[in-house]
Amino acid sequence: MNQTGSGGAIAMLATGLCALLPAAAGASCRFQGVVGLSFVNYLSTAGAPLDTQGSVSYRCDAQLTPITIDLSAGGASSALSRRMVGPSSATLAYNLYLDAARLLVWGNGLSGTSRYGPLLPVNAVDVTVPIYGRIPAGQAVPAGSYSDTVVVTFTF
Repeated sequence: MNQTGSGGAIAMLATGLCALLPAAAGASCRFQGVVGLSFVNYLSTAGAPLDTQGSVSYRCDAQLTPITIDLSAGGASSALSRRMVGPSSATLAYNLYLDAARLLVWGNGLSGTSRYGPLLPVNAVDVTVPIYGRIPAGQAVPAGSYSDTVVVTFTF
C-alpha cells in the first residue's frame, strides 16, 4: 500500500474597503488579525477528510452600516473549487467554509458561495470569525508542500 503524505498552508491577505455615509463620518472598522490555515499530514489513503481552522478578527467603532467579509477563490477560477499547488504543479483540492459542518463554502456570496454578513457589527468589541477548512479524502497527489493564497476583503 502506497501512502502519500502532504502538508498544506493557506496564506490569508487582508484588504479593507470603507464606504462612509455622512451620518457615519466617525465610524471605523479595522482588521485585528488573520490566522491562516495550516493542514498537516494529509494522507491520500486516509478514509476521512482532513479538517483545520483559521480565523479573521475585526473591531468596529460607531459603525452604522452593515459589514461583509469575503474570501477570494485563491488560485482557482471559483471559490467552489479551490486548490493548493504543490510539487511539479500538482494540485490538492480543498475548501473554506463559514460553518463548522462545512456546508457553506465561503466566497463572495455569488455562484453558490456564501459570505460573512451583511450584518451590523457590535460596537467596540473585538470579533473573531472562524474559517473552517477541509481537504477531501482520497486525493492521490505527490508528497510535498502545497499552498494557496486567499484574499480576505472586509467591506464596511
